[in-house]
Amino acid sequence: MQNSVQPVLQQVKKVIIGKDLIIEKVLMAILAKGHILLEDVPGVGKTTLALAFSKALGLEYKRIQFTSDTMPSDVTGFSIFNKTKGAFEYRQGPVMTNILLADEINRTSSKTQGALLEAMEEKQVTVDGVTHTLPQPFFVLATQNPVGSAGTQLLPSSQLDRFMLKLKMGYPDFKEQVSILKERHTENPLNKVETVLNTQKVLQLQKQVDNVYIDDSIYEYITTLTEQTRNNPSVELGVSPRGALAVCNIAKAAAFLSDRDYVIPQDVDKVFCSTTAHRLVLSRKAKISNVSAEDVINEILENTDKPSVSVQGV
Repeated sequence: MQNSVQPVLQQVKKVIIGKDLIIEKVLMAILAKGHILLEDVPGVGKTTLALAFSKALGLEYKRIQFTSDTMPSDVTGFSIFNKTKGAFEYRQGPVMTNILLADEINRTSSKTQGALLEAMEEKQVTVDGVTHTLPQPFFVLATQNPVGSAGTQLLPSSQLDRFMLKLKMGYPDFKEQVSILKERHTENPLNKVETVLNTQKVLQLQKQVDNVYIDDSIYEYITTLTEQTRNNPSVELGVSPRGALAVCNIAKAAAFLSDRDYVIPQDVDKVFCSTTAHRLVLSRKAKISNVSAEDVINEILENTDKPSVSVQGV
């Protein structure tokens, strides 16, 4: 199984240096039919990451630069009257693609955010009463800048819950920075990325991930973890059932990337923080004490007994 996705990772790593785990998690989300929110400062490679994946996977790519005056129709498309035909025609918006980079989603209005998030959830858009199905696969990589909140519209908890993962790329270390400067001195590394899959193959891989086996003990483990987020004194709002389902789905993708057709507790542990931390609403006391959602999640993982999964029984 891993042989079918390993070339994708190899191609993306040509342009994204030193962020192997981030690359793997983005691929997991694509295979698990989820969406990603990247919260990071400008210039760390978010756009390059999306472009590299679109090229390696052979998928169509479009980008929206969100601003305060971006309208819902700028995302979903609009109807225009055709005088020759005497009827309205639908003009596609950038959402009609396979990989959509929603750049600085926190800089647009809540109404425009809602239009994109509705498309993410329902895999369709409705314009003037007519429903249009999005291409498949469909994946949104949204970004937001945590620095400089003036003029921004932060995503509420109900909308954050629509993102399967929230990731931070971070700055490269010293050696990685030197490598980036040397490689980009003469050419754009994106030119080196080769297409190794296509739309049909990506859809087939998604189906294979759907069929990865999860033992009852793993379902119970995920439920135990999510219930502990709901009962933790530092948390006002814990992981929702949608969040627990997201953990199941991306844990299957993690198992698939590890060349297994069954999930083990380590798969859950690997993705649990990235899948759930952005879904937590911390208590006021926790915020005052500088306790982060990641701190709460990591403590829960450390203090929860892991089930044993019998490989023979799978």
